[in-house]
Amino acid sequence: MALIADKLTIKETFSKELPADPIQENTRRQVEKAAFSYATPKKTANPTLISTSKETADLIGLPDADLKSESFLNVFSGNEILEGTKPYAMCYGGHQFGHWAGQLGDGRAINLTEVEYQGKTWALQLKGAGPTPYSRSADGLAVLRSSIREFLCSEAMFHLGVPTTRALSLALTGDEVLRDVLYNGNSAYEKGAVVCRVAPSFIRFGNFEIFASRRDTETLKKLVDYTIKHHYSHLGAPSKETYVAFLREVAQRTMKMIVHWQRVGFVHGVMNTDNLSILGLTIDYGPYGWLEGYDHGWTPNTTDRQQKRYRFENQPDIGLWNLLKLANALYPLIEDAKPLEDILQEYKANYEPAYHQMMKDKLGLEGSTESDKELIQQLEEALHLTETDMTIFFRNLANFKKETNIETALDKEFLNPVLAAFYKPEELTGNILAFWKTWFTNYIERLTVSNSFDAVRKTKMDVVNPKYVLRNYMAQVAIDAADNGDYQLINDFLDLFRQPYAEQPAMEKWFAKRPEWARNKVGCSMLSCSS
Repeated sequence: MALIADKLTIKETFSKELPADPIQENTRRQVEKAAFSYATPKKTANPTLISTSKETADLIGLPDADLKSESFLNVFSGNEILEGTKPYAMCYGGHQFGHWAGQLGDGRAINLTEVEYQGKTWALQLKGAGPTPYSRSADGLAVLRSSIREFLCSEAMFHLGVPTTRALSLALTGDEVLRDVLYNGNSAYEKGAVVCRVAPSFIRFGNFEIFASRRDTETLKKLVDYTIKHHYSHLGAPSKETYVAFLREVAQRTMKMIVHWQRVGFVHGVMNTDNLSILGLTIDYGPYGWLEGYDHGWTPNTTDRQQKRYRFENQPDIGLWNLLKLANALYPLIEDAKPLEDILQEYKANYEPAYHQMMKDKLGLEGSTESDKELIQQLEEALHLTETDMTIFFRNLANFKKETNIETALDKEFLNPVLAAFYKPEELTGNILAFWKTWFTNYIERLTVSNSFDAVRKTKMDVVNPKYVLRNYMAQVAIDAADNGDYQLINDFLDLFRQPYAEQPAMEKWFAKRPEWARNKVGCSMLSCSS
């Protein structure tokens, strides 16, 4: 079988068109006036391929047969460098939890190359491939548990219709990696792993911030011009007007991404500016999670437990805050604050109607009435009255019949279509039950106004309300099995999330609330940044 290098069309642009760090040694250091540093993946002891995504392989032109080759394993475990390429790590900074952290960079990610296929260019990046000049005191490696979460979530998000980076492969390295999973001083060795991530680009807000913070306008301009040339070419030649248009489109893409997050109940968990893609893609799957109980104040990140900066309800505002930091970074090229301020105001003005329309779609509402906003607000209040599973509630709401007579229904019988979503159905009494009766009465009236037929409404609702999402306990079950050498569940989940809106009767057991044993189990609720 031919080498993988022979199957890929190498087309490197980032490392050819942007300034490189002149120092070749892989030593931890501050990197000045350079967009990247060359870095070679660490050779692994005994790599083993666990899983691949055929859809992502299709993006770069690799047929299924090649995914099983020794050459594929060697390249995407870091043991073999593609001929004619020179891997590198990007230089960037970032605001972490609201504070400027200075230089960060690809501390455990190494970009292998870029490839072109069917007119599109894709960057290939190994996560967990060893130290780089940006690793600081870390080893640059990744463990199996975090790699499984990244691999599965990247693909699950894509099939949910959420803008995201992709994952090509997941491989064990055969090495042991020391990690303190709870940051409590109890470090232990875990299985090492590496994921190959794929995206048009891995440039983040922080790539621009680092140069602005150092007043290195020359390199900043080179990076902005490069990004526009290769990823926003429709905006035209570089100019102050083009830079403004660039920020406006980044803001629009970021807002669209976050609306999708809110639609499926996804919480990123660590929305630092170095974790925001310039292309509006979900990037860096660390301590993420999906809402189990519908709770606007929930964050999956143990580091964020007290401040809850990155809680579910705050994601739109954090998107805006990060865009402000990006605007500040671009200001030296524009030298006029007014158009930048206008873009940030547009984001604020546009988010609410976009969220409102998304929620109407989830509820199957057609047209528009003056009461829609209140109906949505009252639903969100009701969902907080007692622990209610977001995914199950919205999916099963499509089965509610608008002919239901709330007044004649016995006790909570009218809630039968959504009853499986409640963790403690016995709490559906008194004021809570009365609140739900009022809401469903108003919902029926609204459906009647738009003359929505139940079957048509269900069809429309089922394409925006997923049946299956990658709940943290599901990922942990797959991780536990993999730790014991059983990788079947990883591939089963990969298949499941290829059709998250389909019924898939054979997989019905995964359409269920989080089991009680998982409520406080490590990995099943909140996670640390090492996850």
